[in-house]
Amino acid sequence: MKLMNSEVKEERTSNKKRIDLFLVPIVLIAAFLNLFKIWTDEYANAYYTAAVKSMLQSFHNFFYASFDPGGYVTIDKPPVVFWIQTISAKIFGFHGWSVILPQALAGIGSVLLLYVLVKRTFGVWAGRFAALAMALTPIVPAVSRTNNIDSMLVFTLLVATWMLFRAVRTAKFGWVLAAFAMIGVAFNMKMLQAYMVLPAFYVFYVVATKITWKKKIAFLTTATALMLAVSVSWAVVVDSTSADKRPYMGSSQTNSVLELAFGYNGINRLTGNTSVTGSSHKQPAQTEQQTASSETKQNSNSSADSSQSSNQRKSSSSQKMQAPGGGNQNGMFNTGNPGPFRLFQKGLSDQISWLLPFVIFSIVGLFAGVKFKGSYTTKQRESLFWLAWLLPVAVFFSIAGFFHQYYLIMLAPPMAAFAGAGAVALWSMYKQHNDWKSWLLPGGILTTAALQVYIMSPYVSSIGVAPIAGVGALGVILALVLAIRKQRKNSLTNYLGAAAMVVLLAMPAYWAMTPIIYGGNSMLPSAGPDSSSGMGGPPSTATNSKQSGFNGMQPPGSSSGNSSSNNQMQPPSGSSNGGQMPGGSSNNSQMPNSFSSKSSSSKRKSGGMNAEVNQKLLNYLTKNNTGEKYLFATTDSTSAAPYIIKTGKPVMAMGGFSGSDPILTVSKLKAMIKKGEVKYFYLSGMGKGGQSDVITWIKENSKEIPSSKWQSTSSSAQQGPSGNGTLYEITLK
Repeated sequence: MKLMNSEVKEERTSNKKRIDLFLVPIVLIAAFLNLFKIWTDEYANAYYTAAVKSMLQSFHNFFYASFDPGGYVTIDKPPVVFWIQTISAKIFGFHGWSVILPQALAGIGSVLLLYVLVKRTFGVWAGRFAALAMALTPIVPAVSRTNNIDSMLVFTLLVATWMLFRAVRTAKFGWVLAAFAMIGVAFNMKMLQAYMVLPAFYVFYVVATKITWKKKIAFLTTATALMLAVSVSWAVVVDSTSADKRPYMGSSQTNSVLELAFGYNGINRLTGNTSVTGSSHKQPAQTEQQTASSETKQNSNSSADSSQSSNQRKSSSSQKMQAPGGGNQNGMFNTGNPGPFRLFQKGLSDQISWLLPFVIFSIVGLFAGVKFKGSYTTKQRESLFWLAWLLPVAVFFSIAGFFHQYYLIMLAPPMAAFAGAGAVALWSMYKQHNDWKSWLLPGGILTTAALQVYIMSPYVSSIGVAPIAGVGALGVILALVLAIRKQRKNSLTNYLGAAAMVVLLAMPAYWAMTPIIYGGNSMLPSAGPDSSSGMGGPPSTATNSKQSGFNGMQPPGSSSGNSSSNNQMQPPSGSSNGGQMPGGSSNNSQMPNSFSSKSSSSKRKSGGMNAEVNQKLLNYLTKNNTGEKYLFATTDSTSAAPYIIKTGKPVMAMGGFSGSDPILTVSKLKAMIKKGEVKYFYLSGMGKGGQSDVITWIKENSKEIPSSKWQSTSSSAQQGPSGNGTLYEITLK
């Protein structure tokens, strides 16, 4: 107890010291990577941006996180992050950058928190290096520059970690409750993903606290109960509310938050089966998406020549990228094939794994000599915490059937912590020992440089041979020289060690800048020379990677002049929302791709959806609205989002995000039409899973509006994901 009190006094004393001047440039680097040019992203992730637009209009929409101003359907995630985004938009005005700002600040905050967490136990240089590694982990700024949830989620979990560490130092149960309650808050950001850190929290508290087992069990049970209560608080309120008094819970099949949490946003992520319950055509998401993934690697300018575009897609989808040990590495959304080497595969390794070998060597060094029976040092206990965070999350991403590259940000804190703590520990072992532990530093440098060469090799056409050869040569030379000069205590050896760290961070730093250099994708953020495609991985046949969004996809009602079926992505008959991308597109909707904004504006409309509005269609719908609640109805959120953002008026996404939610029936639609709530329907052939009867009824009982009245250019109405659909009008007496 005296030791704990002395630690608290030491902490208070250290807090009064002046700012660490070495931390200032690290924070500035993080601020640049997270904030620079976010003001050029006009729509951000249009699916979520539309929700913020709707949430600004009423408390009802705000509380339920309604996708549309009419309160028809919610987005596919809990509301906490979007509450924060809405508050930001209320303060700064509704802009793309104002909904991105909270995530960008959270990314910077995570760097600072990691510095604080690591510094206190492992030393100031460990904290500095950990903070720098966190800032330069490519997927961290790539996600933080968007209005996706994960950056805020990681920040919240690091706040919970700080609370837990403080609970152990001060021996105050209140901090334990606060830490687990914060995980409950994180659950209301991205549901079960927040629980991935629980093994670390339980293991650390059990090992680090000097209390009886009876108290440990009682305290953890109470804290867990509080966490669960906070976690389900919003869900219980929503699910207890009558369905006719709230929006439909988007992306669920039973209109339930809890079903969404433990199904679509839970177990289905592990199994990869995101088919609609009861569908007659269930397929694993990966099977449905393998062709679709190759679609995302095409540039929108190629739409001028549909036959060439089709050939390029066929070529791209047939490429077989080999992972260590062989095997097709395409996977769903370029996340590779499940297996023990998945984090070393293309598409994932360049997002998170640049320092992974060094981290592994650091873990070996930090746990060298640990006895499983007996007391642990503070360093060993906290190393165990970061290991218990790292391993379960790494295992999940190694075997999971359905996730996106940007989810890998969950691995960034423990990897950065081990990089910082390990750098200091391995350096100390290198200088003080002459046994096997002294070889860990040069070994870690050599293997990390080798992996980085492997990561960069598919990008030789984009970045050239020089950086690849440079990292490889310098890594080998520095590792060999350090091995030769073991135990020589002079300034040259110190400079060599510092130079090695610079070499290992050089290319991650460049990769972290690629969303700024090449443009980012707000729906499926990733880092790399093809970051604008939002799918990561090696460059494809795209001719210009500095675009973002979709492959030649036009806003509803516009005509591309190209109706080739090869340029369309039709879902399998009867398919559901298989492979649905949260906050993005699905196989039933449009896949993200390089979207060439036809606007002369410098702002980037990278909403990852049809983030443009056909003004002629909008004018027609506005002029002919006779008091209907909804401007028009469409199959899914892809077509609806830009019009909600532009006008702030209700647009009905009949089948929710991907068009597969069983929200609407023919009888419900008839009642809405008779009540004068909607009369115009835009159908593009997408999103039929789960609502085919409704669409069939619309076509059989409607009047088709001539395309000349609403299409941006004269063209026959076409079906397909390019946006060339048909506008219908229905009036019932």
